[in-house]
Amino acid sequence: MASTEITQQLSQAESNSSQRSDNYSAILQKIITGGGSNLAANIVAYVQSILSDNIGVIHSRPLLSAFVEQYRNLSNNEAKIDAGTGIVDLLAPKIVSYEQQDTDIKFILADAYEKDDDFGNSAKILQTITLDSSQRSVSDDDKAKVWMRICRCYLEEDDSINAITYLNRVKQVIFSVTDQPTRLQFQLSQARIHDSQRNFLDASTAYLALSNETAIDEDERLQTLTAAITTAVLAPAGPPRARQLGKLYKDERATETAEYGILEKIFLNRLLSPSEVSAFAAGLQEHQLAKTSDGSTVLDKAVLEHNLLAVSRLYQNISITNLGILLGTDTERAEQYTATMIESNRLSGSIDQIAGVIHFNTKDGGNDVVAMNLRAWDENIQGLAEEVEKVTTMLQREEPAFFERAMVA
Repeated sequence: MASTEITQQLSQAESNSSQRSDNYSAILQKIITGGGSNLAANIVAYVQSILSDNIGVIHSRPLLSAFVEQYRNLSNNEAKIDAGTGIVDLLAPKIVSYEQQDTDIKFILADAYEKDDDFGNSAKILQTITLDSSQRSVSDDDKAKVWMRICRCYLEEDDSINAITYLNRVKQVIFSVTDQPTRLQFQLSQARIHDSQRNFLDASTAYLALSNETAIDEDERLQTLTAAITTAVLAPAGPPRARQLGKLYKDERATETAEYGILEKIFLNRLLSPSEVSAFAAGLQEHQLAKTSDGSTVLDKAVLEHNLLAVSRLYQNISITNLGILLGTDTERAEQYTATMIESNRLSGSIDQIAGVIHFNTKDGGNDVVAMNLRAWDENIQGLAEEVEKVTTMLQREEPAFFERAMVA
């Protein structure tokens, strides 16, 4: 409740039309400098006074605009939030007359919520800002900025459903948006939504594209590249993921990331050890460690599928029992994952359930050994060529003088 002294001064300022602006300015200064437990209530009482019918819209607008600047600089965040919610309620029935001031106050209130990590309430207050207005022109850039901010707030709350709603609104105007930061935020939000919904391959593609944006700082580009590697590792094993891993492995910056070790092993189809998986899992976010329908995590599933592919490169056939031992799982689960991957064309092979044997790279039940050997030979040659190219590039970058002499010779 507002203090009696402030209430009396406001009442006098309302009835005294002479020097009204100076009187209200002095009262506002006294309220802010005085602080106290009733600071928020005094501020709401002040706004209620300048919005009264005794003042009139013509005089109220400049008074409210002057108040907005003082309110913006208020250091007490708790009072800013308490006062802001009260002021927004006061302006709601009169928003047509004070649309710009209402918008400014809502932006300030949203900032205050975010300072307290209350992204949910920030999104809700931003949603009430009038963007389709007959009083003022709102450009596509300005609309996109508000929608993107709402989207990012919902992403901070792990609410991907509401985030998608506002991302889709941005999609409708993104081609006419000229503000570069907004466009980059749009790209990042798309990647984060794919990530949160476990569409890891799409997320990796989006993160990788963002990591190549020269408008972003080098450190941030490296962070998005790290995110691209992480989500690629979590993606379902198969040709699409293999192509994405190839792009990431060939990126010279990949060696600067902590995830390069696991990226290299997966790309080269090497078996992953439990210790390597545990170290990688330590850097994952909560949604990336969520359990799937069979009780395993996304990472567990990705690693098991990768190791299954790695085993298929080492063996022409293997018993289901031995496969389970190599994968660190039970026989039933090993057979189930193998069947699923063969059915979805992510693994070439067949299962002989009577003999309890899995044949890799088979056709019509017969071992196509020649085709398998040729494929392995081609892959080894390709891997060797890529390694030579990588060493040559490193020499050119690290020892340019030696490289030039070697090329001349």
